[in-house]
Amino acid sequence: MIHRVLGLALASALFVATGAKAGELTAGVYGHDLGPASREGGADFLVGWRSAPVDSLSLIWTPQVHVVAVANTAVPTDWVAVGFDWKIGLQKLGLSSNFYLRPGIGMAYTTGKAGLPPVNAPGLSPAEISRRLHLYHTRKDFGSHWEFEPDLALGYRVSPKLAAELSYEHLSNGEILHHGKNQGLDDLGARLIYAF
Repeated sequence: MIHRVLGLALASALFVATGAKAGELTAGVYGHDLGPASREGGADFLVGWRSAPVDSLSLIWTPQVHVVAVANTAVPTDWVAVGFDWKIGLQKLGLSSNFYLRPGIGMAYTTGKAGLPPVNAPGLSPAEISRRLHLYHTRKDFGSHWEFEPDLALGYRVSPKLAAELSYEHLSNGEILHHGKNQGLDDLGARLIYAF
């Protein structure tokens, strides 16, 4: 599954990039499920593409469009997302013009669990109870495969072509896309950005 997700994302990013006059490729590594209710582990590898700012979307402050794919090394909780990012310079705070913030929001689809089986169902064998308890302690129950994907990055432009970002990624259905379980995911890591 990991190879398929990464391969699809990379192929998509390269296909889009070859037809674009401007844009960015991104790749990063994240700690997976670092929030207070952490259950899963491993590292997440992210690959993606970002468009140039889209002038026709000036009513929503001219965002960039992003497409990312993320694959986990420990559990089959991979995800793909499409959304918007906004690059905000920090020079008004007295910082170098190379520093910026990048908030974003998108929609994601995860291969993580969406509906863990209940441990207290009647008539379960001890082996089945043990299996379900193991799932409960080691896997997130997203409630839905469809999730919101808010993110925030602090970036530094190293050169006209290269930047580095510290990045926080979150997945959550907000109990809007699904009523009930909403054990969101928090990833923290770093990524490199190559502008072409």
